[in-house]
Amino acid sequence: MTDKVANLPPLRDIIRDHELRATKALGQNFLLDLNLTRKIARQADIQSYDTLIEIGPGPGGLTRGLLLEGAQSVTAIEFDERAVKALQSLVEAADGTLSLIHGDALAIDTLDFGADGTRKIVANLPYNIATPLIINWLKQIHDQGNDAYQSLTLMVQKEVADRITAKVSTKQYGRLSILCQWLCHSIQAFDVPASAFVPPPKVTSTIIHLTPRPRNDTVAFNAIEKLTAAAFGQRRKTIRQSIKPFKDALGATDIEQSLRAENLSIDDFLSIASKI
Repeated sequence: MTDKVANLPPLRDIIRDHELRATKALGQNFLLDLNLTRKIARQADIQSYDTLIEIGPGPGGLTRGLLLEGAQSVTAIEFDERAVKALQSLVEAADGTLSLIHGDALAIDTLDFGADGTRKIVANLPYNIATPLIINWLKQIHDQGNDAYQSLTLMVQKEVADRITAKVSTKQYGRLSILCQWLCHSIQAFDVPASAFVPPPKVTSTIIHLTPRPRNDTVAFNAIEKLTAAAFGQRRKTIRQSIKPFKDALGATDIEQSLRAENLSIDDFLSIASKI
């Protein structure tokens, strides 16, 4: 199978033959360097029993990387009908190890693919849907831990990666920082320059790697989500002012109410949310 994948036409030829120009509306920027896509694939630590789920494969650069790095089961979800057609030769070369789903990733439950404890998300996420996808996967991790996903290996805008890994009392620290770090070990693996893409975006991208962490709390996901949305929706105000709908829960803690949201730790937010 790997020989067939390696001998496919170059990605630039696939793009040309299928008139697969990247469109801004779909947040598309294609990676054509197979050395780079294989490096991304290696961040997922692929095992023979893993079910890998890719969002927005486009012409298949990362998909090829996953298969060349030994993936035995890949499900790729692609919205763009042009890309679905362009990927057919890769599906054939993969000899049954690649399943291609034509649909909207925001409307598809990725838990439908693979068995519990085997799923890993590996994706160059379209910029315009990255955050809602990540939050949805975090909800599933909250409910099922690593039975939902063993890990998420994602390419996002560096700005998003910085928010995910931000420390308390920094300007990047916010709702996404808290949700990700509450539920996962969150690290930045490496940056990918704009010049690596076709067409090049105006921003640097970053590979982030999230693995579910053990938890000993029973806080509801919706409670943290609503609390942090309120707190950081008015981040210049004190916590007493920004989370007025939750003032009773705040009052039941010993947290200093004159602080701003960015000064509260994840444990502080969990403490408030546990009283809601």
